[in-house]
Amino acid sequence: MYEYQITNSFFAQIADGIKEQGAQELSELGATAISPEYSGIHFNAGKETLYRINYATRLASKILAPLVFFNCRSTDQLYKKARQINWTEFISEEETFAVFGNVSNSQINNSHYASLCLKDAIVDSFREVSGKRPDVDTRTPDIWLNLYIRKDKAVISLDTSGGSLHRRGYRKDALSAPMQETVAAAIIRYSQWDGSVPLYDPMCGSGTLLCEALMHYCKIPSGIFRKRFGFEFLPDYDKSAWRKVKKQLDRQIRELPDGYIAGSDLSRKAVEISRINTRSLQYGEKIRLQALDFRESKGLNNGVIITNPPYGIRMGKRQELYLLYKALGDFLKQKCTGSTAYIYFGEREFIKKIGLKATWKKPLKTGGLDGRLVKYELF
Repeated sequence: MYEYQITNSFFAQIADGIKEQGAQELSELGATAISPEYSGIHFNAGKETLYRINYATRLASKILAPLVFFNCRSTDQLYKKARQINWTEFISEEETFAVFGNVSNSQINNSHYASLCLKDAIVDSFREVSGKRPDVDTRTPDIWLNLYIRKDKAVISLDTSGGSLHRRGYRKDALSAPMQETVAAAIIRYSQWDGSVPLYDPMCGSGTLLCEALMHYCKIPSGIFRKRFGFEFLPDYDKSAWRKVKKQLDRQIRELPDGYIAGSDLSRKAVEISRINTRSLQYGEKIRLQALDFRESKGLNNGVIITNPPYGIRMGKRQELYLLYKALGDFLKQKCTGSTAYIYFGEREFIKKIGLKATWKKPLKTGGLDGRLVKYELF
């Protein structure tokens, strides 16, 4: 038996800034024994819960099933242990695989070389049995394998997601530096928006926040477009249990009423891209979109404003951005009375430029940026 079968324990890769939210979400989806650690969250789950988490999580990027834990001080030890695994239980000669390694504070100090050693062990196992071997495909493999070595302790896992879950499938096009879907989902979750008031994004860009808001309200599973999951390669995969879970979640999808979600952007191209992306989702045509400078917008009273303004030198000159953030603060004060705003600042220095008193600030890291999500109550 493999480690995950003995312990029912799995590991969710979740970004640091949304780990607390991620733990809450895992609990809501049925996970138990939830234990956050350095690079994610350990949790326990039965088969149906594992399938449900993969299909419905909005915050986790990968769910790993540990196959073996072992002491590992050399690549020889790694190779020998990997050869002991019966890889034919997971993969056939006709399928492709890839190994993604991460090594830190260990005798083995090269992640790429460690991954190659595991790959060689898998290939040699097949050659010994049949003389044939599965091919490696690092872009779109059938099976994704994960190797993690820290302080000379190693774990080989199968990625039950089959690639990063942040790739929802609705983003058909994007502007430069789009927000990652898991971060957008965390922002929607932090806002606690439930559809009781309208939601508006005055700088919608590629529409990621709008898409995540729609999926949240309509209860559309995040994996709705995914053709296959990695858990289908586990030796104890239960097809009927997966069908049951999928049917249960798909049955909960509800319609988006007119006028619930709207977005605008100064860029006509951005609005066109947002329209393409939102309409790839069920009920996406009900999101109102407009090419408009927010400074000319009538605003939104008694609603929720969620937006991710531009930041960084690449997005424009510094002084122009300072003026943009001041104008955003004025817009919120003057045209959004009674609303609550959630603004994501990719660079914290812009917070003081907006000229509003924050209700709270939450760290939210994305794409190497140490950003902040800030809540403003607009009385």
